[in-house]
Amino acid sequence: MPLLQHVMDAELERLAMDQIVPSLLDQGLFYVDNFLGELVGHFVLNQVKEMHNSGVLQDGQLAGPCPSSGVSKRNIRGDKIAWVNGGERGCEAIHLLLTLIDKLVSLCIGRLGKSIIRERSKAMVACYPGNGTGYVKHVDNPNADGRCITCIYYLNKNWNPEHGGILRIFPEGKSYVADVEPLFDRLLFFWSDRRNPHEVQPSYATRYAITVWYFDSVERTEAKRRFRDLTASTQDPDGSTTP
Repeated sequence: MPLLQHVMDAELERLAMDQIVPSLLDQGLFYVDNFLGELVGHFVLNQVKEMHNSGVLQDGQLAGPCPSSGVSKRNIRGDKIAWVNGGERGCEAIHLLLTLIDKLVSLCIGRLGKSIIRERSKAMVACYPGNGTGYVKHVDNPNADGRCITCIYYLNKNWNPEHGGILRIFPEGKSYVADVEPLFDRLLFFWSDRRNPHEVQPSYATRYAITVWYFDSVERTEAKRRFRDLTASTQDPDGSTTP
């Protein structure tokens, strides 16, 4: 194994064992700054900006029933998104990011009280355009669809308080909230289920992020069975992919 690769693997293992696992078990969330470094993070940002500028990002969709009369979807969720697997042309840096996150999560498996994690979602590239929109308080996985870990990578240089856009997490059973600023090259992990309701507060500057969800294998298998029973189809509802 080349020395550089060995050093990188050792650093990822230390990050997983010494910080991510203990923090998830104790607090339900963890973030690390300067994850990729300035140069690589800048490459990821440029690829996301190119997707945005070329019109690839489309309005984010709401799960479940449509909003009640008089409630605008934009008032619930105001981001524009695209789903990528990292293999698309122009997503090379995004692919590197996903590879590193996959490796981190694989190092955590077996130490988080979860069964084997064999797959994840595609990456959701998202932009809040800075017009005061956000995403109201919600739970990523309220109905046991298999998602167990949410990972968000932020791409916003020179972000400051007046820009808003904070991700506020309301940890279940805790007397506090956790406010996470969407700072450039910050990687966040948290449980996807009802332990972590969260919201994206209104953003007044362009806000970029990339999110992936990792699936608990047992829960995911059961969710797929329920979906097949419900729809009489073998189609996967969310385009998940093996990391």
